[in-house]
Amino acid sequence: MEKKDLRIVYMGTPDFAVESLRCLVEGGYNVVGVITMPDKPVGRHGSVLQPSPVKVYAQEHGLKILQPERLKDESFIEELRALNAHLQIVVAFRMLPEVVWSMPPMGTFNLHASLLPQYRGAAPINWAVINGEKETGITTFFLKHEIDTGEIIQQVHVPIEDTDNVGIVHDKLMMLGGKLVVETVDAILAGGVKTMPQENIHIEGDLRPAPKIFKDTCRIDWSKNLKQVYDFVRGLSPYPASWTELKQPDGKAVVLKVYESRKVEAEHSLPAGQVKTDGKTYFSVAVQNGFLELLSVQLAGKKRMPVAEFLRGYKLSNEHRVE
Repeated sequence: MEKKDLRIVYMGTPDFAVESLRCLVEGGYNVVGVITMPDKPVGRHGSVLQPSPVKVYAQEHGLKILQPERLKDESFIEELRALNAHLQIVVAFRMLPEVVWSMPPMGTFNLHASLLPQYRGAAPINWAVINGEKETGITTFFLKHEIDTGEIIQQVHVPIEDTDNVGIVHDKLMMLGGKLVVETVDAILAGGVKTMPQENIHIEGDLRPAPKIFKDTCRIDWSKNLKQVYDFVRGLSPYPASWTELKQPDGKAVVLKVYESRKVEAEHSLPAGQVKTDGKTYFSVAVQNGFLELLSVQLAGKKRMPVAEFLRGYKLSNEHRVE
């Protein structure tokens, strides 16, 4: 079968999924349908509907779009079946029922942003950076019942630099992911796919999960050591962003998001969370074995700004602390 004859249904929603779809479309593959999330209400009253990035791209390229509320609805199943797909590809979408993933004769494969079986779950890029990993990657695998457990088709290893935040790693994996999706399709077309069960992959230490991240997940624990706090900040930057409560000397507190920081190793006797500042040029926080120097922050209701700008508008002293 030629690639122009291979009928592909593509499923995805966020920016991460656009690159793989772009590679397929520009590579001349026959994408007969795109499945994405329903438009999201935004604005103060939810009166404006915002399409997903994948929908925007699909509309620009005249692709057929389906946006089911429920993936088990019979009307959606009938529409999907009518597309007569040979192969389905899933990138950053949602968990599929068996009636969907088992439909095409060539199967359904997923692109996951980790080196499976490590970091199964909704937020693999964030957790790899938060945990201080020096390497992550991307994996294509065939779907089966349990989430992120299917047999692996291909993997690409990607280094994580100590200065990378999750946005940088996201973009690296997104670009490489587009290429890997195309390579995986070509391998399937050529009949050259040799899959590997995940249980056959040797893992050093324990498996690390990648659960969904909520607001409470993003609160900084200042009792941890310098590297752990530094990795936590970059593992949530630029989105959704780590945060803390900045306690004033009078006991009042304001919420402060932290986007960028620097490690300063030093011996000290200050309690964890104690602020150290000259009130003009730097804002550091005491932690185990040093100080975390904050470089880019955002007060609730304000814009993100460099610390020097923040200090011009906020009277910070060594009497403050963060919790």
